[in-house]
Amino acid sequence: MSKIVGIDLGTTFSALSYIDDSGRPVVVYNEDGQNITPSCVHEIEKNTFVVGESARKEWGVSKKAAAARFKRDMGTTKTSKINNHEFSPTDLSTFVLKKLKQDSEKEIGEIAEASVTIPANFGHDAREATLLAAKNAGLNVKFIIDEPTAAALYYAYKEGKSLSGHYVVYDLGGGTFDVSVIKVKNQNIEIVASEGVSKLGGYDFDTELKKLVAKKYKEKTGQQLQDDDYNENDAENDKKSLSKRDKIRVAVGKTNIEVTRLEFEESISSLLTQTEMLCETVLDTAKVKIKDIKEVFFAGGSTRIPAVVNSVKKIFKKEPISTVNVDEVVALGASLYAAFKNDGSLLSSIQKESVSKLSVDECTHNYFGTFVNTGLNEAGHIEIENDVIIARGKKIPISETKEFFTPYDDMDAITVSVTESKEDERDVKFVKTIWTGRLNFPEKRAAGSKILVTYSFTENKTMTCDFVDEQSSIKESIDLSFDSLHETKNSIEDINKFLVE
Repeated sequence: MSKIVGIDLGTTFSALSYIDDSGRPVVVYNEDGQNITPSCVHEIEKNTFVVGESARKEWGVSKKAAAARFKRDMGTTKTSKINNHEFSPTDLSTFVLKKLKQDSEKEIGEIAEASVTIPANFGHDAREATLLAAKNAGLNVKFIIDEPTAAALYYAYKEGKSLSGHYVVYDLGGGTFDVSVIKVKNQNIEIVASEGVSKLGGYDFDTELKKLVAKKYKEKTGQQLQDDDYNENDAENDKKSLSKRDKIRVAVGKTNIEVTRLEFEESISSLLTQTEMLCETVLDTAKVKIKDIKEVFFAGGSTRIPAVVNSVKKIFKKEPISTVNVDEVVALGASLYAAFKNDGSLLSSIQKESVSKLSVDECTHNYFGTFVNTGLNEAGHIEIENDVIIARGKKIPISETKEFFTPYDDMDAITVSVTESKEDERDVKFVKTIWTGRLNFPEKRAAGSKILVTYSFTENKTMTCDFVDEQSSIKESIDLSFDSLHETKNSIEDINKFLVE
């Protein structure tokens, strides 16, 4: 039988999980025998790329023939150059997903459906870019799920009926940070509130350690530290060592430099302060007090850092829980979600029973609105404001309709738009426009003619937006899904000419 899988497409490491014949979510090991695959891409010969540990080692030594950390730029126009090729983050993510698919199908057989995770704070462009990468990799993605939601789902599954009340999922990975307040009753999960930062994680801790080593090296030798002498992989390995020891000796050429855990913790203190502020924010948004939080669940490899553990204990006044390999939690939850959402046709009776009691209520993490003309200001200029249609924190799927009115007589058309923002903003400077169009009228309209605007936000976190002239019923619609997107830097045909090993 074809398999349903969940995929954690991470900044530094990625993983794939499925529900085995006994109904348990398990991670599929890659060709190298690892449970997680480095999200790194390296060209070993013309048009032939490897993904994984060998690519990670190459990237640490030289950035010319390898790329990493591209997930941080998903949904942007930023590109990475590997030798003579220029790739978008979507292109490179396609390579990673192809590798996961290839390695897994050797072990478990054909993959029929997949669920892919994204950070909770990913905006529309980043979400759609992720879905496009999965599509280009040959994956049939039925659903996407937020990373902290996937982690929450796994903990609810594992703990069974023992969970009841409010919990926090604290997800600190290699590149992103998410924190969510969830409400659990048995294995029913409601996402109450989520906050996150797309560029805060283990990689940033590595960077701070590099700066610390560079400072100590210059103090000792009078010379600038070169990347060839101490690269990102060196910093990552030393960071892991400092999680186990109070001090380490760093060899830079013929020079030995002592770094203490305390010094490292001081260097990352400002980053930890950001995570603490987001934890306070998410509690405020959820309207939940610290004393009401039953437990804090960990996900992501960076939660192994002692300073992170102490930071969480300081905020929530309790010891965080990490009952499984924190690198696997998100992928395991994603496979549960994929199985839970399946119509049952691809599941055995045992697998159906395993996920039958699971349920999850998700919510919107951003505000979605449209630009409206509010008339002339004192200087005689047209005033444009953002008007929210769907607010953050609304349970999904959701559909909302608002009425607007034409501002002037004799209008033959109006410009329509879809916006996205983290806050309930009216100022157009602080929102992102994700689509614009034009609604034409069959005849000129008088001022005050009604325009109906309907946004429908799906459980797959995509939207359809309808702008309707009530008088004529003429409609301008946009389906903001990955199937409607233009290809990114390279077309799928171009991507397929490259071999991934």
